[in-house]
Amino acid sequence: MFDGFVRRQFTVSDGVTINYRAGGSGPALLLLHGHPQTHVMWHRVAPALAENFTLVMPDLRGYGDSSKPEAGENCIAYSKRVMAEDMILLMRSLGHDAFFLGAHDRGARVAHRAALDYPQHIKRLFLMDIAPTLDMYEGTSREFATAYWHWFLFIQPAPFPERMIEPDPVAFIRRYMGARYAGLEMFCPEALSEYERCYALPDTVAAVCNDYRASAGIDLDLDREDRKNGNHLAMPLHVLWARHGVMERCFDVLGLWKAVSKNSVTGQNVECGHYLAEEAPELVAREMTAFFAAST
Repeated sequence: MFDGFVRRQFTVSDGVTINYRAGGSGPALLLLHGHPQTHVMWHRVAPALAENFTLVMPDLRGYGDSSKPEAGENCIAYSKRVMAEDMILLMRSLGHDAFFLGAHDRGARVAHRAALDYPQHIKRLFLMDIAPTLDMYEGTSREFATAYWHWFLFIQPAPFPERMIEPDPVAFIRRYMGARYAGLEMFCPEALSEYERCYALPDTVAAVCNDYRASAGIDLDLDREDRKNGNHLAMPLHVLWARHGVMERCFDVLGLWKAVSKNSVTGQNVECGHYLAEEAPELVAREMTAFFAAST
């Protein structure tokens, strides 16, 4: 799925190893995946993007073939601040001091934090199918909670959700992903097999739960602090979200992002479900290319 790309590992300061693929040529573009996927989710857009950009596609800590460290107090090891720092250190190690950033789902929450903490390194930001985490929790409705039930399962104290999922993690993600708009049929079999393999790796389920626990705790504290201090996104932002998804039904996506941005915010809904890069890869590649090329 990634002909012409190299696969490597990078160890960050706390000993966590980040697995990633890289390839292409041109300005650097970091791509971050969502749950329950890995960097493999970019396989349908990477060939087109690699014609214009040097791509770096990591597995976030806790996911794929990257390390799954202990959570620590308040799940700090999975705070978006720490996960964002992983990405900055990775890009610096590759010689990319300033770069473009595109992300989906959980990766987009890491990207949001990276853009707040390291604005000098991120030239333009492209987010898919999320609204700001704080607004989503504070705007929770019955419809949202019903559709995003996993948010509220994963944040329960350990080891309750782990014990529910670990006996058959493959069945869990097939039910979870298959219940979305496009079902399982639209996934490339090789990609789906990779998601299943990685979700079944030791400690993955615990890491995933800790990622969500951090988002419902320490991450919200950081978000509230930013808003209190007026620390908003400084770079241009482009947002895509699924027309057949929860963002469209439950949130004013553009309005919420404009409220936490100091620069331009553009975006649109897309005729697909949650997994935009796999359901509408040509559109995603085209939108990314046009948005990032605007500053080159």
